[in-house]
Amino acid sequence: MSRNDVLEDARPEKVLEEIRDDFGTLRVTEADAYRFLYFGEQTEQSCTFTVDPAWLEYDYTRAMLLALFWLPQPPRVTLLGLGGGSLANCVLAHFEPGQVTAVELRPAVVDAGRRWLGLSEDPRLSIKIGCAEQYISQAPASCDLLFVDLYMEGGISRLQLQAEFFLRCHKALRPGGVLVINQWQLGASGQPYAGRMLQKLFGDYYLQVPVEEGNILLLVPESGQLFLEKLALRQWADDIESRLGYSLRPYIEALRRASDGPAYS
Repeated sequence: MSRNDVLEDARPEKVLEEIRDDFGTLRVTEADAYRFLYFGEQTEQSCTFTVDPAWLEYDYTRAMLLALFWLPQPPRVTLLGLGGGSLANCVLAHFEPGQVTAVELRPAVVDAGRRWLGLSEDPRLSIKIGCAEQYISQAPASCDLLFVDLYMEGGISRLQLQAEFFLRCHKALRPGGVLVINQWQLGASGQPYAGRMLQKLFGDYYLQVPVEEGNILLLVPESGQLFLEKLALRQWADDIESRLGYSLRPYIEALRRASDGPAYS
């Protein structure tokens, strides 16, 4: 059963726990085989398939995996923003990373992940509690893959609108590394929320993947450009489909260079 099936059934989600911390309220709910992490009352932050906590339900998290095509093995991976932990679980279960470091502002999010959402106990997973900006400023050339997925109850984090923050994220990459940024789409423009700023920072040397949820994923290389070899990408996706349980081909077909996206009005 997919998340859409759960919604269509219109059965109320059972609240498993409500937590208050210095940043607001967290809620963990359950519907059938799915559990959800909410920031506040309405902001659904994460979805976990309890049968397989490494399963990625959201299109945008699946699209994030495309960056692994260009990376050396085994990669060192950093996540800014843990959420329910599904992305960390997936990377650990299916991509043989050397290490995964997750930076999370709220200890209560980590506690909820461990108690309710199947957050991995793999010894390769290191969780740092604190500010993403402070952490990344002190971590130059520390990872091969950096996921930036910072959202709060009210929406996108202020950090994801700041040029200096993204420059520090870029400096955190080791040679050959890739920075992956989860941005909202700017209205109906087909461009990411901070797209103009990102183009000024990185030129047209990054790739974009728009997904149905309204997000746009940006894949930014440490240097040079990511060659858009769709034939090789499709073969890579086919090779890993059996272990993931879903295909990454839809996101490969949507993959484009930043310069090929819709023009700003």
